[in-house]
Amino acid sequence: MQTEQNKSAFAMSRRRKNGIVFLCLLAVAFLIRLDHGLIGRYRQLPAKSEEQPKTSDLEKYHGKTFTVVNVIDGDTFDIDIPECRYERTRIRLLGIDTPETGGEQTDIMYFGPEAAEFTRKSALGKAVTVYLDSPNPTRGKYGRLLAYVKLPDGGFLNEVLLTEGYAYADSRFSHSFYNKYRQLQSRARSGKKGLWQNVTPDQLPQWLQ
Repeated sequence: MQTEQNKSAFAMSRRRKNGIVFLCLLAVAFLIRLDHGLIGRYRQLPAKSEEQPKTSDLEKYHGKTFTVVNVIDGDTFDIDIPECRYERTRIRLLGIDTPETGGEQTDIMYFGPEAAEFTRKSALGKAVTVYLDSPNPTRGKYGRLLAYVKLPDGGFLNEVLLTEGYAYADSRFSHSFYNKYRQLQSRARSGKKGLWQNVTPDQLPQWLQ
Protein backbone atom coordinates (compact mmCIF):
# COMPACT_ATOMS: atom_id res chain seq x y z
CA MET A 1 0.00 0.00 0.00
CA GLN A 2 2.82 2.36 0.88
CA THR A 3 4.55 1.56 -2.40
CA GLU A 4 1.42 2.42 -4.39
CA GLN A 5 1.14 5.76 -2.58
CA ASN A 6 4.79 6.51 -3.24
CA LYS A 7 4.36 5.71 -6.94
CA SER A 8 1.30 7.97 -7.10
CA ALA A 9 3.12 10.83 -5.36
CA PHE A 10 6.12 10.39 -7.66
CA ALA A 11 3.88 10.52 -10.73
CA MET A 12 2.17 13.69 -9.49
CA SER A 13 5.58 15.23 -8.78
CA ARG A 14 6.74 14.49 -12.33
CA ARG A 15 3.55 15.92 -13.79
CA ARG A 16 3.97 19.03 -11.66
CA LYS A 17 7.58 19.43 -12.78
CA ASN A 18 6.62 18.93 -16.41
CA GLY A 19 3.84 21.47 -16.01
CA ILE A 20 6.23 24.00 -14.48
CA VAL A 21 8.77 23.45 -17.26
CA PHE A 22 6.06 23.87 -19.89
CA LEU A 23 4.88 27.13 -18.30
CA CYS A 24 8.45 28.40 -18.13
CA LEU A 25 8.96 27.65 -21.82
CA LEU A 26 5.75 29.50 -22.67
CA ALA A 27 6.90 32.48 -20.61
CA VAL A 28 10.29 32.53 -22.36
CA ALA A 29 8.64 32.35 -25.79
CA PHE A 30 6.31 35.20 -24.85
CA LEU A 31 9.19 37.37 -23.64
CA ILE A 32 11.17 36.70 -26.83
CA ARG A 33 8.22 37.71 -29.02
CA LEU A 34 7.66 40.80 -26.86
CA ASP A 35 11.32 41.75 -27.09
CA HIS A 36 11.34 41.39 -30.89
CA GLY A 37 8.21 43.48 -31.11
CA LEU A 38 9.75 46.26 -29.06
CA ILE A 39 12.92 46.17 -31.16
CA GLY A 40 10.82 46.45 -34.31
CA ARG A 41 8.98 49.46 -32.90
CA TYR A 42 12.22 51.19 -31.93
CA ARG A 43 13.65 50.58 -35.40
CA GLN A 44 10.73 52.44 -36.90
CA LEU A 45 11.29 55.48 -34.69
CA PRO A 46 13.93 58.07 -35.62
CA ALA A 47 16.93 57.83 -33.34
CA LYS A 48 17.32 60.88 -31.16
CA SER A 49 21.07 60.81 -31.77
CA GLU A 50 20.38 61.25 -35.52
CA GLU A 51 17.65 63.87 -35.27
CA GLN A 52 19.26 66.05 -32.63
CA PRO A 53 22.42 67.04 -34.61
CA LYS A 54 20.31 68.00 -37.63
CA THR A 55 18.11 70.33 -35.56
CA SER A 56 21.14 71.76 -33.82
CA ASP A 57 22.99 72.30 -37.13
CA LEU A 58 20.04 74.15 -38.66
CA GLU A 59 19.75 76.45 -35.67
CA LYS A 60 23.49 77.04 -35.44
CA TYR A 61 24.52 77.41 -39.07
CA HIS A 62 21.65 77.75 -41.56
CA GLY A 63 21.49 81.24 -43.06
CA LYS A 64 24.28 82.46 -40.76
CA THR A 65 27.42 84.28 -41.85
CA PHE A 66 30.94 83.23 -40.81
CA THR A 67 34.53 83.94 -41.83
CA VAL A 68 36.58 81.34 -43.68
CA VAL A 69 39.79 80.88 -41.69
CA ASN A 70 41.42 77.89 -43.39
CA VAL A 71 41.17 76.15 -46.77
CA ILE A 72 41.90 72.42 -46.89
CA ASP A 73 41.26 71.85 -50.59
CA GLY A 74 38.87 72.94 -53.31
CA ASP A 75 35.71 71.71 -51.59
CA THR A 76 36.66 71.75 -47.90
CA PHE A 77 37.46 74.60 -45.51
CA ASP A 78 37.01 75.81 -41.93
CA ILE A 79 34.87 78.65 -40.59
CA ASP A 80 35.37 80.61 -37.39
CA ILE A 81 32.82 79.01 -35.08
CA PRO A 82 33.66 76.36 -32.45
CA GLU A 83 32.22 72.87 -32.76
CA CYS A 84 32.37 70.50 -29.78
CA ARG A 85 36.04 70.29 -28.79
CA TYR A 86 37.26 72.00 -31.97
CA GLU A 87 37.89 75.71 -32.35
CA ARG A 88 36.48 75.72 -35.88
CA THR A 89 33.74 74.05 -37.93
CA ARG A 90 34.74 72.16 -41.07
CA ILE A 91 32.58 72.69 -44.15
CA ARG A 92 32.28 70.26 -47.06
CA LEU A 93 30.71 71.91 -50.11
CA LEU A 94 27.53 70.04 -50.95
CA GLY A 95 26.87 68.54 -54.38
CA ILE A 96 30.38 68.88 -55.79
CA ASP A 97 33.73 67.15 -55.62
CA THR A 98 37.06 68.76 -56.45
CA PRO A 99 40.25 66.88 -57.36
CA GLU A 100 42.34 65.77 -54.38
CA THR A 101 45.39 67.77 -53.33
CA GLY A 102 47.17 64.80 -51.77
CA GLY A 103 47.42 63.51 -48.22
CA GLU A 104 48.14 60.42 -46.15
CA GLN A 105 45.60 58.31 -48.02
CA THR A 106 45.26 60.13 -51.34
CA ASP A 107 47.50 61.19 -54.19
CA ILE A 108 47.51 64.57 -55.85
CA MET A 109 44.97 64.54 -58.66
CA TYR A 110 45.02 66.51 -61.86
CA PHE A 111 43.89 70.10 -61.20
CA GLY A 112 43.68 69.49 -57.44
CA PRO A 113 46.13 72.27 -56.45
CA GLU A 114 44.46 74.66 -58.91
CA ALA A 115 41.04 73.99 -57.40
CA ALA A 116 42.36 74.53 -53.88
CA GLU A 117 44.00 77.79 -54.90
CA PHE A 118 40.80 79.00 -56.55
CA THR A 119 38.81 78.35 -53.36
CA ARG A 120 41.53 80.02 -51.30
CA LYS A 121 41.37 83.18 -53.42
CA SER A 122 37.57 83.13 -53.51
CA ALA A 123 36.82 82.51 -49.84
CA LEU A 124 39.75 82.69 -47.44
CA GLY A 125 39.35 85.55 -44.98
CA LYS A 126 35.93 86.43 -46.36
CA ALA A 127 32.50 86.41 -44.76
CA VAL A 128 30.38 83.65 -46.29
CA THR A 129 26.81 82.58 -45.62
CA VAL A 130 26.07 78.92 -44.97
CA TYR A 131 22.93 77.18 -46.21
CA LEU A 132 22.02 73.60 -45.30
CA ASP A 133 19.90 71.30 -47.45
CA SER A 134 17.16 70.25 -45.03
CA PRO A 135 15.58 67.69 -44.87
CA ASN A 136 18.64 65.95 -46.32
CA PRO A 137 21.49 65.02 -43.93
CA THR A 138 23.50 67.96 -42.64
CA ARG A 139 26.63 65.89 -42.06
CA GLY A 140 28.76 63.77 -44.34
CA LYS A 141 30.68 60.55 -43.85
CA TYR A 142 33.43 62.17 -41.79
CA GLY A 143 31.20 64.44 -39.74
CA ARG A 144 31.82 67.54 -41.82
CA LEU A 145 29.00 70.04 -42.27
CA LEU A 146 27.47 69.74 -45.77
CA ALA A 147 26.52 73.14 -47.14
CA TYR A 148 25.93 75.51 -50.00
CA VAL A 149 28.15 78.52 -49.38
CA LYS A 150 27.29 82.03 -50.57
CA LEU A 151 30.17 84.39 -51.28
CA PRO A 152 30.13 88.13 -50.52
CA ASP A 153 29.40 88.92 -54.18
CA GLY A 154 26.20 86.84 -54.04
CA GLY A 155 27.45 83.84 -56.00
CA PHE A 156 27.54 80.35 -54.52
CA LEU A 157 31.00 78.83 -54.31
CA ASN A 158 29.62 75.37 -55.15
CA GLU A 159 28.27 76.68 -58.46
CA VAL A 160 31.26 78.89 -59.27
CA LEU A 161 33.64 75.94 -58.93
CA LEU A 162 31.48 73.92 -61.32
CA THR A 163 31.02 76.76 -63.80
CA GLU A 164 34.75 77.51 -63.99
CA GLY A 165 35.73 73.86 -64.34
CA TYR A 166 37.37 73.34 -60.95
CA ALA A 167 34.90 70.73 -59.69
CA TYR A 168 32.77 67.78 -60.71
CA ALA A 169 29.04 67.54 -60.05
CA ASP A 170 28.92 64.79 -57.43
CA SER A 171 26.38 62.30 -58.75
CA ARG A 172 26.84 59.85 -55.87
CA PHE A 173 24.44 61.63 -53.52
CA SER A 174 21.11 63.35 -54.03
CA HIS A 175 20.52 66.97 -53.06
CA SER A 176 18.19 69.82 -53.99
CA PHE A 177 20.30 71.13 -56.91
CA TYR A 178 21.37 67.78 -58.33
CA ASN A 179 20.08 68.42 -61.87
CA LYS A 180 21.28 72.03 -61.93
CA TYR A 181 24.79 71.01 -60.93
CA ARG A 182 24.89 68.33 -63.61
CA GLN A 183 23.95 70.99 -66.18
CA LEU A 184 26.65 73.36 -64.92
CA GLN A 185 29.24 70.60 -65.27
CA SER A 186 28.00 69.76 -68.77
CA ARG A 187 28.41 73.39 -69.88
CA ALA A 188 31.89 73.67 -68.39
CA ARG A 189 32.88 70.42 -70.03
CA SER A 190 31.58 71.36 -73.46
CA GLY A 191 33.26 74.76 -73.12
CA LYS A 192 36.53 73.14 -72.01
CA LYS A 193 36.68 75.29 -68.89
CA GLY A 194 39.33 74.65 -66.27
CA LEU A 195 40.23 70.98 -65.87
CA TRP A 196 37.99 69.99 -68.79
CA GLN A 197 40.42 71.50 -71.27
CA ASN A 198 43.03 68.75 -70.96
CA VAL A 199 41.83 66.12 -68.48
CA THR A 200 42.10 62.50 -69.59
CA PRO A 201 39.71 59.71 -68.49
CA ASP A 202 42.29 58.12 -66.18
CA GLN A 203 42.71 61.46 -64.38
CA LEU A 204 39.05 61.57 -63.35
CA PRO A 205 37.90 60.20 -59.98
CA GLN A 206 36.94 56.52 -60.09
CA TRP A 207 33.26 57.18 -59.46
CA LEU A 208 33.15 59.40 -62.58
CA GLN A 209 35.12 57.16 -64.94
